[in-house]
Amino acid sequence: MTLFELFFILLHTKKYCFMSYVLLIVGFVLLTFAADWLVNGASGLAKRLNVSELVIGLTIVAFGTSAPELVVNVVATAKGTTDIALTNVLGSNIFNVLIILGISVLVYPITCQKNTFRYEIPLSVLAGAIVLLLAQDGNLQGFDGAILLAIFVGFLVYAVSQAKKNVSNDAEESTQSMKIWKAILLVIVGLGGLVVGGNLIVDNAVVIAKSWGLSEAVIGVTIVAAGTSLPELATSVVAALKKNTDLAIGNAIGSNIFNVFFILGLSSSISSLPIYDNFVVDASLAAGSSLLLLLFVALSRKRELNRWTGIIMLGCFLTYVFWLLK
Repeated sequence: MTLFELFFILLHTKKYCFMSYVLLIVGFVLLTFAADWLVNGASGLAKRLNVSELVIGLTIVAFGTSAPELVVNVVATAKGTTDIALTNVLGSNIFNVLIILGISVLVYPITCQKNTFRYEIPLSVLAGAIVLLLAQDGNLQGFDGAILLAIFVGFLVYAVSQAKKNVSNDAEESTQSMKIWKAILLVIVGLGGLVVGGNLIVDNAVVIAKSWGLSEAVIGVTIVAAGTSLPELATSVVAALKKNTDLAIGNAIGSNIFNVFFILGLSSSISSLPIYDNFVVDASLAAGSSLLLLLFVALSRKRELNRWTGIIMLGCFLTYVFWLLK
């Protein structure tokens, strides 16, 4: 289906509901405000607990903003809609790197910390590669899910060790930071708003996409994946605007790790997930996008992602979408 055909259907079909577009806009607005609350709360919590913003981004924020993917996958798996469960995770990981970080570095250049370059980004590459490896028999099932969850536990141990290493001894800064109850409240309200907003966007985007005649797999890897990744997009872009670049990249990469090792691990433990037609391409791109990010950082003298890298990443995503719709 060409873009012209999609545009023609959008103009002439009578199957889509006006309220779906209204609720879609409401979801975007809610995400914007919720992301701002979450970034403020997470930053305040990091300072109050003397933990680096990178660690907060890799754990608390990444887990919270991955909640839409978790909800969608558990529901999809329970209903037997396995294509959605797989494409949602792979599409989200592609979106996280090529779109979220691509847009974030256009807003403000991101300098990658040494540990992020050495450990977190390679683990994001491994996430896509290991899914390809485990699915060689044609599906992901209970034993595969156990492997993914075991790696996830290892990642949590690593994140905790990073938190201990990044403790600040500046007591004066800690006392001047946001009150802990306020920071926690902002994080909770922000996460709740992100989940509600993300669900509004996903539910109504699927209704609209179906009215255009798209397949379930294409809907999953594009509309659903983009919708469930919007919390990460909103959070990282707002963090970039506030020049909290550690939080911006930590959130995106941390979400990739959560998506595969926790969400996909949990989903495949619940029910077997057979692969679909474009699985190899999508899983390869999920790993390849993180590998591209790793190369950009490696080739930069200061481990900095600049606006040119953002343009290239956005271009790669657009090429991928055109290929899907050809």
